[in-house]
Amino acid sequence: MSLSEINKREKDFHNNLQKKEGRKFESNFYKAIKNMFDDFHAKIKENCFQNNILDFGCGIGKNLETVVNFNPKEITAIDISDVSIEKAKKNSENFNSKIIFKTGNCESTGLEGEKFDLVYGSGILHHLKLEKAIIEIKRVLKKEGKIVFVEPLGTNPLINLYRKLTPGSRSPDEHPFVKSDFDLIGKYFENINIKYYGFLTLVFLPFYRSKNNSYVFKILKSLDQFLFRFYIFRFFAWSFLITAKKN
Repeated sequence: MSLSEINKREKDFHNNLQKKEGRKFESNFYKAIKNMFDDFHAKIKENCFQNNILDFGCGIGKNLETVVNFNPKEITAIDISDVSIEKAKKNSENFNSKIIFKTGNCESTGLEGEKFDLVYGSGILHHLKLEKAIIEIKRVLKKEGKIVFVEPLGTNPLINLYRKLTPGSRSPDEHPFVKSDFDLIGKYFENINIKYYGFLTLVFLPFYRSKNNSYVFKILKSLDQFLFRFYIFRFFAWSFLITAKKN
């Protein structure tokens, strides 16, 4: 596996992260974008049945149990962190008959070209040299294959300040998305659709506990989607879901 210096730093960071016990402090904020992950899984399900799927940057396999229930033909799960892959195998041992695990570099996977009907990932692209990763994703996708990704945005000034104040919580080379990154994806894919998440649901996080049964959360997420119709409010979103098709 050929690795750049950035790849090596990413691998070391995630290996060390997965060796630690407990959850990251930032995990406490994820309930603010629970609706994003619901939509993420729904989009995967739309393109999953009896198809070849690639979990791009699978980490410890958090999405695999959900996705395997969508009846894909086969899932390939790849990640640069060998510690993460071993955890993913362990976490999936009760349902991994359809899963092929691979420790590899997502910028150059070594996987067969035009093999996959769908490539999905959660918080992976902003850790990579984006153009290299996008070219590789396009290479392994079949004609008219789809992508589904959720990623963080780098446009909210308060979130960016928090990132600067907590550098140990993230890898040194990660780069949340800005407009030029969306433009880059547009060079290689078509039918691009972007949906934004995490403005009022994040601001008013202390006002609700459950992300599943909270009326406050339901109201806030609806208000967010109304506000995100206006371009200016998208700069204050935390994260986004992007879908597209190979052109």
